Amino acid sequence: MAKWTAKHEAPEPLEGPVVATVTGGTILWFALFLVQLPFYGWFADRDRLWWVWTCAAGGFLGLIGIWYVRGREAALKRHAEAAALAARAERAERAGQAGSAGSEQGPGQDSGPQA
Repeated sequence: MAKWTAKHEAPEPLEGPVVATVTGGTILWFALFLVQLPFYGWFADRDRLWWVWTCAAGGFLGLIGIWYVRGREAALKRHAEAAALAARAERAERAGQAGSAGSEQGPGQDSGPQA
């Protein structure tokens, strides 16, 4: 049996409002937990308490997710700023080398007509 290989490159991952999405999901999990609390006895009678605790776990794991995606977003921003700064420095260095190469004159070279 031959090993399967992709016929095309994988697309770039989609970037969107990740922090807002995770925050919204976390709020939703906590809201569902709070809505179910008054019916705790009903869930317990029907052996469905895992519904309540699943919502609580989703909310707490969402807090970890918010911490993670905020850190990721900050790291991506720092990386982009560092790359832009390095690109600017490289362009300035190339421009400085090009400008100084034309203006440097060796000993005994005439700088042009003098009055």
